[in-house]
Amino acid sequence: MIKVHNTLTGTKEEFIPLDKAGRNVNMYVCGITPYDEVHLGHGRCYVVFDVVRRYLKYRGYNVKYIQNFTDIDDKIIKRSNELKIPHTELSRKFIDDYFTQMRKLNILDADSYPLVTGTVEDIKKFIQKIIDNGYAYIIDGDVYFSVRKFNGYGKLSKRNIEDLKSGARVGVDERKEDPLDFALWKKAKPGEPFWDSPWGKGRPGWHIECSAMSLNEFGFDTFDIHGGGLDLVFPHHENEIAQSEAALGKGFVNYWLHNGFVTINKEKMSKSLGNFFTLREIFEKYDPMTVRYFLVGQQYRSPLDFSDDKLEQAKNAWKRILNAVEKSSELIKILPSGELSENVKKQAETFAKNFTEAMDDDFNTPVALANIHFLVNNLFLFHKNPPAGLNKPDVQTFLSKLLEFCDILGLKIQNDTDIPAAVSLLSEKRHQARKEKNWQLADDLRKEIENLGYTIEDTGTGTKIKKK
Repeated sequence: MIKVHNTLTGTKEEFIPLDKAGRNVNMYVCGITPYDEVHLGHGRCYVVFDVVRRYLKYRGYNVKYIQNFTDIDDKIIKRSNELKIPHTELSRKFIDDYFTQMRKLNILDADSYPLVTGTVEDIKKFIQKIIDNGYAYIIDGDVYFSVRKFNGYGKLSKRNIEDLKSGARVGVDERKEDPLDFALWKKAKPGEPFWDSPWGKGRPGWHIECSAMSLNEFGFDTFDIHGGGLDLVFPHHENEIAQSEAALGKGFVNYWLHNGFVTINKEKMSKSLGNFFTLREIFEKYDPMTVRYFLVGQQYRSPLDFSDDKLEQAKNAWKRILNAVEKSSELIKILPSGELSENVKKQAETFAKNFTEAMDDDFNTPVALANIHFLVNNLFLFHKNPPAGLNKPDVQTFLSKLLEFCDILGLKIQNDTDIPAAVSLLSEKRHQARKEKNWQLADDLRKEIENLGYTIEDTGTGTKIKKK
């Protein structure tokens, strides 16, 4: 039984899909606003929900995973004007950056990536439905959601509407009926991109976009899981609930999951503090799988503090797993065939049970990783002090479990197909040089390989190439 912490109820609940057959899960995660490079906070969010998705699939669910791109927004307009390029060019550039960096982190592609600019017609229909249901009003080309008309506003963030009103910021649009009301449609300002609408030229507000895009993908019906960073609980997700339920007349989402903040050396990550790191910058120093290991090393709802020391710890732990895989693969080559021992079989079943129990408990990846390291310890014992009667199936059983668990967490074990062709070619040339006893050439080729970010080791079972 999988239990998840539902932000809506504030409790850990059994996960029960809406699907009558109980096998299909609809899941939506808020995507980036592509006006700059993706950073560590983005990396954490999308690794977290990639693990959730992978584990649900491992447990037999069919997961439809949707993630949007907010490709029109105040920040995009401001940045494109500063750079004097079209907003479409700016957003495309940083959408491409998103895919480049996230694929390095081994994040599975979503089933669909709706764009705001490609969903405007559906957004307009959605807004009209809210107006027709009496929850929104029009003022001079702007459309606002009437917060006080929605019973239950604040139920996700646990905020009282009166407290919110007393804290409403100064300088709010005086035309609004209430300071808490938020924009569904924004009248176009001079020089801004716009779309025609029944209310005049303009563009969608931020909150309405995710409601329309998610429900459009899931047949305008309640869906299972909505995810995002903790910073989105209020106002974004709170407003999503209000406008969506105002349109649907029923519940919007069953389970709300939110990942914790990222800090840098225990300070909030921000450009003004000079501690803001893009994934591209981090990957120049650390292998993406080291970064992914670091990201899954903390329970997803907890704050995650980033430091070089912690990255080094993750690097060493990940290397230990890779070494266990390599040593075990070598051991399998020289061991005799035979029957799987009963002891190894029972231990493997225990490891699988413990791993599953950890992940069933609100995706507790730190405990899951601890089980992976128990497996690693046993594989090293097989290599250093092989028990009497050890055979191929014994090692293969533990190794296959290790690879399976790593795959669930999205930790990609490098294999020969991951070695770039240029590196493989240099290795072959070096092998030939060694055969011809041309040691200077072999040494030069080794240095070329190392300059490309790989190490090469000559062993009794052949040449081993590894990423540094």
